[in-house]
Amino acid sequence: MLQSIAFFLLAAVATVSGLLVVTARNPVHSVLWLILAFFSSAGLFVLLGAEFLAMLLVVVYVGAVAVLFLFVVMMLDVDFVKLREGYARYLPFGAIISGVLLAEMIMVSVAVVQGGATNGRTGPVEPSLDVTNVQAIGRVLYTDYIYFFQAAGIVLLIAMIGAITLTLRHKPHIKRQNITDQVNRDRNKSVEVKSAQTGQGVSAEELL
Repeated sequence: MLQSIAFFLLAAVATVSGLLVVTARNPVHSVLWLILAFFSSAGLFVLLGAEFLAMLLVVVYVGAVAVLFLFVVMMLDVDFVKLREGYARYLPFGAIISGVLLAEMIMVSVAVVQGGATNGRTGPVEPSLDVTNVQAIGRVLYTDYIYFFQAAGIVLLIAMIGAITLTLRHKPHIKRQNITDQVNRDRNKSVEVKSAQTGQGVSAEELL
C-alpha cells in the first residue's frame, strides 16, 4: 500500500514537473522544474529496485547537466521575448509531434500491460539475491557489451575534440607558446647566465 502511494505521488510530480518545464515562461524556473522531474524519476527507480540507476540520474543529470543548464541560462544574455515570437507559428507542428509521441506512449503502455515482447523471457543476467543490480549491470556492461562501451567512449572523445576544434579561436594580440621555436633555439645565444649580487639584482640593461 505504501509503495503504491509513493509510486502515484512520484509519478504525478514527475508528470506535472515535465509539463511545467515546457510551459514555464521563466527559463530559470524551467530548469528548476527539470531538476524536480529528475528527482521524482530517481525515486521511481528506487521503487523498482534500481538504486544504481537512481544514483546515476541524480549525480549525472541533476548534479551536472541540470546545474550546467541553470548556469548557462543565468549567465547568457538571451532575449527570450524574441525567441517566443514564433511560438504561434510553430504550434501546429508541435501539436502534431506531441500527438505522435502520445500515440507511441499509449501503444507501449498497452504492450507492457499485455506482457509485451519480453513476456516469459529473462534478462541477460539471472536474478539472484546474492548479486546487487550494480554488480549485475557491471558484469553485463564489461563482458557482453564491452566493445559497445569502448565504442561509445571513442565517440564521446571524438565529439569532445570536435567541439574544442570548432570553438577554438586564435587572437593575434595574444602571445602563445611555440614549441617548435623553443626546441630549435640556439642555447648558446638564447640562454645566458647572469651573476647577481645579493640585494642588488640585475638591471634591465644587463638583461638586454
